Amino acid sequence: MQTDHSILNVSQGVGSNSHILLAIPFIVVLVLYLLAVAVSNRKHKKWPISRTILWGIGVGCALVAVSGPVAQRAHMEFSFHMLGHLLLGMLSPLLLVLAAPITLTLRTLPVTLARRLSYILRSRIIGMVSDPIVAAILNIGGLWVLYTTSLYEAMHHDILLFLFIHIHVFLAGYLFTISMIYIDPTPHRTGYIYRGIVLILYLSSHGILSKYIYAHPPIGVPRGQAQSGGMLMYYGGDMIDLILIVIFCYQWYKAVRPGMNISKSKDKENFGEPKSFKG
Repeated sequence: MQTDHSILNVSQGVGSNSHILLAIPFIVVLVLYLLAVAVSNRKHKKWPISRTILWGIGVGCALVAVSGPVAQRAHMEFSFHMLGHLLLGMLSPLLLVLAAPITLTLRTLPVTLARRLSYILRSRIIGMVSDPIVAAILNIGGLWVLYTTSLYEAMHHDILLFLFIHIHVFLAGYLFTISMIYIDPTPHRTGYIYRGIVLILYLSSHGILSKYIYAHPPIGVPRGQAQSGGMLMYYGGDMIDLILIVIFCYQWYKAVRPGMNISKSKDKENFGEPKSFKG
């Protein structure tokens, strides 16, 4: 019990400073996206409102996870921490990817800058980190390290570590999502079978980790809280993963049935795979 209290006392001090620092980037990208929509609408046809709504909800999920009541309770109750993980590392990245930010950026930027961005997206480093197996390891591998070592306890004592872990959880979730489903133009494309195998392995590893947390609480977490958090991770993660699976299967179905007229729906209703990447 002494360890539990020490974690809570220190984490409250860490949290009061980290919440603002973590919230600022998401507020900035929300404003930038809205500005990009305004600029894009002047140059091209109107940007689908559904994409903008998805971006707003995605940013909102991230803000709930890193600031406000949920983030504050996450320092005291593991189930709220796990809720934050689901929002920050799974639901928010999925919604943001569906908002097609790269497509919007390419539409908005001047030709010279758009070409530079295209060059960056075609680079080897982007291809490496967006490879499904690498993205999956960064995502689920990071969670295994966090919850099966002393890292979870340590982050409550170090604000830099606390910030790094939360940033990693979000970025790893985003990278994994863009490696599974192609909403934006994608220069480094991989096959459906390869992605499908990686997705199955990821889902299995995520489920096993949730059960491990249930049976083996992270250091400093009471068993009752670990059990409720593990169950939330298991069932809540499955609900979010189901959305990802449906979109992945929908894109695969379209790819193997090119004669179907599914792709003729409006852009705001279409989450199918984009055309080949063009610089």
